[in-house]
Amino acid sequence: MQTLIEEKILPKVTKPSQYMGDEWNIVKKDWEACTVKSAFLFPDLYEVGMSHLGLRLLYHVVNQRQEFLMERAFAPMVDMEELMRTHHVPLFSLESYRPLHTFDVLGFTLQYEMSYTNILNMLDLSGIPLKTKDRGNQYPLVMAGGPCAYNPEPLADFMDFFVLGEGEEVILEIMDLIKKTKREGEPFDKRIFLKNAAQIKGVYVPEFYRPQFDANGILREVQPVEDDVPALVYKRVLNNFSEAEFPPKTLVPYTETIHDRVMLEVLRGCSRGCRFCQAGVVYRPVRERNMNKLLAQAEALVGATGYDEIALTSLSSADYTCIEPLIKELIARFREKGIGVSLPSLRVDAFSVNLAREVQQVRKSGLTFAPEAGTQRLRDVINKGVTEENILETAAAAFSQGWTSLKLYFMIGLPTETFEDLDGIVDLAGKILSVGRKAKPAGIRKPIKITVSVSSFVPKAHTAFQWEGQQARNVLKEKQQYLKEKIRTMKNVTLNYHDVEVSFLEAAFARGDRRLGPVLEQAWRLGCKFDGWSEHFNYPAWLQAFTSCGLDPEFFANRRFDFEEILPWDHLSSGVSKAWLIKEYRLALAGEKTPDCRTNSCHGCGVCPQLDIKPEIMEEKS
Repeated sequence: MQTLIEEKILPKVTKPSQYMGDEWNIVKKDWEACTVKSAFLFPDLYEVGMSHLGLRLLYHVVNQRQEFLMERAFAPMVDMEELMRTHHVPLFSLESYRPLHTFDVLGFTLQYEMSYTNILNMLDLSGIPLKTKDRGNQYPLVMAGGPCAYNPEPLADFMDFFVLGEGEEVILEIMDLIKKTKREGEPFDKRIFLKNAAQIKGVYVPEFYRPQFDANGILREVQPVEDDVPALVYKRVLNNFSEAEFPPKTLVPYTETIHDRVMLEVLRGCSRGCRFCQAGVVYRPVRERNMNKLLAQAEALVGATGYDEIALTSLSSADYTCIEPLIKELIARFREKGIGVSLPSLRVDAFSVNLAREVQQVRKSGLTFAPEAGTQRLRDVINKGVTEENILETAAAAFSQGWTSLKLYFMIGLPTETFEDLDGIVDLAGKILSVGRKAKPAGIRKPIKITVSVSSFVPKAHTAFQWEGQQARNVLKEKQQYLKEKIRTMKNVTLNYHDVEVSFLEAAFARGDRRLGPVLEQAWRLGCKFDGWSEHFNYPAWLQAFTSCGLDPEFFANRRFDFEEILPWDHLSSGVSKAWLIKEYRLALAGEKTPDCRTNSCHGCGVCPQLDIKPEIMEEKS
């Protein structure tokens, strides 16, 4: 098959190197010597998936074990898929060119609801039946994890099991169980495996749970149908984060990817408590990595990859206790090699003149900040915890150090939002532009430019706003047009905004239940895939899929859920209590803030006692 691919297919496709494998630091293992064969599947293009830190972590963790292997596959581009289907070539792994249906277990990462049709397309292209009920023991187990696994119900028909939480430990427990089950049963018995897998903390097997609905289509309960499975599945979380596995080498693609750089994960979790943010809930509590560990990892990765940039990754890298000494030391070590340091994730209240001065010593990367809302009232509602003064001071610090462009992220459609809040977005952009012109050093001729990016609020599971419905599409479009008219007259300010229909479907699947499985399958059969890419998005086909299944997407996306309702994900726990989320929702409507528990007393979210874990904060270094 490899010869056919290399000679008949790859010469005819765009970016053929993304299908070739053989990247620098690739791991190729003896197939026959490995007792459990797995593949990590990213349901998007190679250039997106190869920028995913989770892939690199699990690839390293699994391949360290002599008896296990993990290979990779990505969603092929349209031209590649057409040629594969023409030549009857099934989807294959990059390491061994083996068809995916020959593996023991396939693991999808769920990063974005609008990639779900790609999952079905990849299964079909692999020659694997879409639904679990149609896959006998001769087919691989199919699992999924990632942030969207916290409401996996729309995918329940297609996945044998899901993993909630952090995967570095649980993936090896799953592989060990597969190995044990293969040894004990001939042929491999999936049901025996799944019964045992359901006992592993963090593993959710949907076939062992049944949702019940009332006459109005409201979910009444989700109950286990097996006596020995947990009624509530808790996420997995790592203790002693500094000692967690981290690859000393990482794959270096031959083709350009979204993020071509060394990634250092400085911390995991966030204690800021933004009420719209799912990641801030599901990755709790905050755990920081020891600074000396990070420096050693940087040395190893730079030597093993040749990258010229080190990115300090996390939900909020500038919150890392030792951020300034870490940046100073990294720059001191790597300046002579022309290697820069970047902070991809910054809060406007955590950026300082010192940080600005440090990170621009080697090269200036772009700066992006997320005020999220245009007025202080609305920032208090969402618990953003920054003031206009913070924002303007931060902008002035950046511009004074020579930056001339800034990206600002906002959301529209947030709970309690008014048109005055939209005016606040415009006013804030204008003030930042003015601050930039004043703070810009005299020797810099380039004009100050501001890019305002506006997304539509999507309520997510396990957040304080999970009960809120998304605003109607016509309202969101009106707000987009309102901002467009206001900003079009502002010189050097650019407005970008997201497709409302894409956000609408994202909300439907983010808040949806198991009834959306047939909709997903029907949409895929109507040709939907790469729905997050504007050139492929087919909204009429999606509406047709909902209609043919007798469901209204507005019921899932726009309806406000009652506090008394059973939510589709209530049987899955991030460790944060529902009672605390309700309390946060009520505080939001009152415009009251909840302080950061890192620097204030515990506010009782529940994650530490529920999961028997404590935050891990490093001592500050001077």
